[in-house]
Amino acid sequence: MIKKILQYPDPILKERSTLVEGFASNLSEGFSEETMRDIEDLTETMRASPGVGLAAVQTGVLKRIIAVDVTPTGSRKKVSKGTTHGEIVLVNPKIIETSGTDLVREGCLSIPEYTADIRRYQDITVTGLNGKGEEVTLRSSGFEAVALQHEIDHLDGILFIDRIESLRSLFKRKVRESAK
Repeated sequence: MIKKILQYPDPILKERSTLVEGFASNLSEGFSEETMRDIEDLTETMRASPGVGLAAVQTGVLKRIIAVDVTPTGSRKKVSKGTTHGEIVLVNPKIIETSGTDLVREGCLSIPEYTADIRRYQDITVTGLNGKGEEVTLRSSGFEAVALQHEIDHLDGILFIDRIESLRSLFKRKVRESAK
């Protein structure tokens, strides 16, 4: 089910999400029905949005689940530099290794009117559980690494505007006129 994406200043966006522990009777059976439904709703909502990632908290679900897809297809025409793993779903994601930093322009579906220059790691290694409950480790770079960091921040109640180093790096998003 496609869910409404919460908008800032909704206070839920500043809350810390909880670890997903809702497995079926044993790990080999995967996640509980509720968690599987949350994952499905999150990915459907992300696919229907103009963004490249979404955290469960942005749909009002305070669980540590994210979805990211920087593949340059469909409504996501942004050219991705760096790795592109396709659609990624991570449950209880954790960044375990980082290197290099860069200032990148970032936006957010929960703050659609603004973008900002944010300092992010260029390369990261992240661990978590995939949508089937299997442990995975991903090495990511470039745009995909930025998207993963952005969504993991959401799980800790951190918005991209919290990472602004100077108000000069905050920009009002330009409104595009529809084609006539």
